[in-house]
Amino acid sequence: MKKIVLTGGGTAGHVTPHFALIPHLQERGWEIHYIGTHEGIERELMEEHLPYYPISAGKLRRYFDLKNLSDPFRVLKGVFEAHRVLWRIKPHVVFSKGGFVSVPVTVAAWLLRIPVVLHESDLTPGLANKISLPFAKELCLTFPDSLEHVKGKGIVTGTPIRSELINGSKREGLRYCKFTDDHPVLLVMGGSLGATILNQTVRDNLAALTTRYQIIHLCGKGNVDDSLRNPRYFQLEYAKDELPHLLAAADYVLSRAGANSIFELVALTKPHILVPLSRQASRGDQILNAESFAKQGFSLVIQEEELNLRSLEHNLALLEANKEAFIKTMRESQVRDGTNNVLRIIEESAKKK
Repeated sequence: MKKIVLTGGGTAGHVTPHFALIPHLQERGWEIHYIGTHEGIERELMEEHLPYYPISAGKLRRYFDLKNLSDPFRVLKGVFEAHRVLWRIKPHVVFSKGGFVSVPVTVAAWLLRIPVVLHESDLTPGLANKISLPFAKELCLTFPDSLEHVKGKGIVTGTPIRSELINGSKREGLRYCKFTDDHPVLLVMGGSLGATILNQTVRDNLAALTTRYQIIHLCGKGNVDDSLRNPRYFQLEYAKDELPHLLAAADYVLSRAGANSIFELVALTKPHILVPLSRQASRGDQILNAESFAKQGFSLVIQEEELNLRSLEHNLALLEANKEAFIKTMRESQVRDGTNNVLRIIEESAKKK
């Protein structure tokens, strides 16, 4: 039986694309295992679905922190732990979605001569994938523009899209939130860890926004505010099985600009506004993602520093006025579900072992 080890973590964006691949891998007879951290969100999301092996991992930082002195030892410990797991499983290939846990797994696989396939969702590679690239056989890319940033080592595949997302029920989504079908629904997504600026802007202006919209708010782990009582406002940390129904219920979406989420919005032709994470809090990848999508006519964009009730209401009005044009552009785009392309690369890499 063919065996594969999946890895990636730190945020849901480093985990959820695996769910697009897992059913296809299972149908093709693969035995699947997962390596993640002890306490990361990947454990919460994956442990009930696959054999899960926790290892140590140091956070990779681009700024000075005293933990930068100790974390290399945690990475080294993680390499030994991943080596032990991989030696026992003997997979034909490792598929990594990035995040700091992926570095020790990739290095350990390289030491054991196990092919590694990396996948980069954002336009520019994350630090973990940059470090892992010399140890990998293939790097799958989502944006064609990404080829400029990887020095020739990469193949454009698109990003895997979970097939269940397209099968959501609007009626079920409205029922889940106890909403009606006589007011438009705005879905607010700040990512698995939440987005303080989105949460604060929506909640500070809840009375004004709910005069026009029913709001589904995915506010991030630990960010539910039970003091908010409004029949047109439904909040939860993040969505799992109910996500396809919530997306189906949404007429408009306000979202961060992580690549996985925005490609899903295009695949579902959901008119949306992107609020990319600022350069003060990130490496600027979401800004580049949002700029690319705006240029292609998929998205409206509000920079984080400019987000307030006035800018939000202005862009929501533009989105409503041009709803059909946005839907048409997304429907006619060349953005494809990258699931089959990534599966092909995995199969080819496994054969080279």
